[in-house]
Amino acid sequence: MARNISTEDGRAALAGVKSGDPERTDLATAVRYLLQLLAEKAPGHTVEVRVPPFGAVQIIEGPRHTRGTPPNVVETDPMTWISLALGQQQWQEAEASGRILASGIRADISDLLPLRP
Repeated sequence: MARNISTEDGRAALAGVKSGDPERTDLATAVRYLLQLLAEKAPGHTVEVRVPPFGAVQIIEGPRHTRGTPPNVVETDPMTWISLALGQQQWQEAEASGRILASGIRADISDLLPLRP
C-alpha cells in the first residue's frame, strides 16, 4: 500500500459503502483502509491478503516471501472483505460458501477479524 489512508477518509468511505450502493472510489478506499488496519494489527510477510482489484497486503510475522506466489494466500471480493473486517460475516461461513479462497497452513486469519476501525 503506497499511502496511508486517514481514519477520517477511511470512515467516510465505509459510510459510503454502508449506504447500499457505493461509489467505486468509496469501495476502493474502504477496502484499502481495512487492509491497512489489518497490516498494522499483524505486520509481517508470511500471508498475502488479496482483495482484487483494489489491494493486497502481506501480514503476520514469519518467513518472508520474495518471488512468485506466496505459500499462504487469502483472496476474496471487496464486499466479502468489508463484511469480514467489520464482523458482519464470519470467516467459516464465507469460506464454506466459496467467497474466500485460502491456501497455505497459515492462511486462516479469522483470529485477526473483525477489525475495529
